[in-house]
Parts: sequence; C-alpha cells; structure tokens
Amino acid sequence: MFYRRFLLLQILVLIGLLSIGCDTKKTVPPPEKLTIGVVSYGEGKVSLDKYNRFKDYIAARTRSIRVDVEPAYNELQAIAQIQRKRWDIVFATPGLAATAIGKELYVPLFSMENVSRRQRSLLIVRNDSPIEKISDLANKTVALGEPGSASGYYLPLYDLYGLTLSQIRFAPTPKTVLEWLSDGTVEAGALSQGDFATYKRQFPDTKFRTIHTSRWIPPGVVLIAPTVELNRQQQIKKIMGEAPADIAADAGYIPGAKLPQYKQFIQLVEKVRPLESAVKNTPAVLIQEKSQPQEQALR
Repeated sequence: MFYRRFLLLQILVLIGLLSIGCDTKKTVPPPEKLTIGVVSYGEGKVSLDKYNRFKDYIAARTRSIRVDVEPAYNELQAIAQIQRKRWDIVFATPGLAATAIGKELYVPLFSMENVSRRQRSLLIVRNDSPIEKISDLANKTVALGEPGSASGYYLPLYDLYGLTLSQIRFAPTPKTVLEWLSDGTVEAGALSQGDFATYKRQFPDTKFRTIHTSRWIPPGVVLIAPTVELNRQQQIKKIMGEAPADIAADAGYIPGAKLPQYKQFIQLVEKVRPLESAVKNTPAVLIQEKSQPQEQALR
C-alpha cells in the first residue's frame, strides 16, 4: 500500500513539473487590434482628423488594444469591409447600417444624431430643366449614389420604381452628383438634404431645383461587429458612453441619444433589392418581374 502511494505521489509531482515546463514555453499573445471604419468620401486626412482623439481615448481606456481608423471612399467600399467583418466598430451612415444590422448582424451602440434630426433624400435637377416631377424622368439619365447609400441609392430607387430610365450613372460621392448635373452629364441626381446644402455652394454658376423629397431616413449609428467577443463589446460600449462630450462630438455620436429604429428601413431596403439587377442595364427598367403582389409589396 505504501509503495502504491509513493508511486502515485511521484506521478503527480512529475505531472506538475511537466505542466510548469509547458507554461514557461507559452508565448504572450499579441495585443488585440481594433479597427474603426468610417466613410470619408475622398476627404482623406481632413475627414479622419476628427477621430484622432476618439481613437486615442479608446486605446488608452482599453489598454492592450491597438486601434486603427480605416476610411472607405464610399459606401460600396464600406459594405465590402462590413461583409468581410474587417471593421470592428463602424460609424455607419443609414444605408450601411441597414445592411450591417439586417444582413451582417452588427449591433447598434449609439446614435450619430438626435432622432429629431433625420434626413431625407432629394431628387435634384438644374433650375433651367423642364423636368417638374418624378414621372418626367422617364427615359432620362439619372445619377444615383453607390449601393449602400440611403439617400443616394435606396430611397431614390424606391421612389423611381415603375420608370424606365435611359441610364443610371453611379456617382462615387454626393459632390459628384452636382458636378454631373452642372455640366449636363445627367438630367437629375439624388443626394441627401445635408449634402445638397453643403456642396451646392461650390457651384455658384449653377442653380438647382428639388423635384422630389423622400420619406424620412433614420440617423446613422455606431455599430460593433458580431465577431467582437461579448465582454469586449460591453466594455467598449461602457467606455464610449463615458467619453468626454467633446471627444464624442468630434467622432459624431451622442451617448445619451435614443437609438433609432431600423426595422422599417431595413424592410424598405430589402424591397428595393430585386431592382438592383436592372440598375446597370441600358435602359434601366425599374420594375420587378413577375407578379402583382411583388409590385404591391414594394409600395
């Protein structure tokens, strides 16, 4: 009996020594990397500067995390990054948010505006154009934004349903829409109220006119990727909620604002998707094929 106990004790000691030896060979894991995605519309450094203090704040509060801010030139590039889960935190415009929440399971953290400050999409023509209403755009060339833009793509497609357009041109930025209108490349174009107010000043020799205003668009939101571990998600949400007001304002989110409801807007985006196969055709026939129920569903 004594011999068996002695042998068992030796085995336990040996196992302990082996485990200690294995632990000493473990490598320290590299610091986590956190990537913040934003849409810069080609504004480059100027657009990214406002996130510098936010980035430094997140890095300091989370300590071990390396934080990078990665810009996308437009919503199309941003969607690709979201689909690949390359962005852990996204400062998402409404169109991106609808895709990220509805299809990629990103989680909303904070509103980027007060809910009362929602936007609308506008259809714009030159002031000297004979076009007065949406139906007048039949067989005309229209500029839309890139897929992923709420005001430049999803809402205009929804409102243009039923028309046959001569061509749809896709503008990489809202400013490009007004450039094309100004030089006569297109006969109408879509962009948000805010972007129109910002960029029309850069075209003092061209007068523009609104022929249609869309329904309201929910504010953009800050999202976090489903690939971020749950405890880390909660930590980041807490840290962002405690950010000094000036840092949060620079980054463009409002910790105390109510999160906007996206269910109806996600449904609208899903109704528009069947039209996407037609938008690059010439002419672009914006009518769903087959049944009347589909047509009624879009409306």
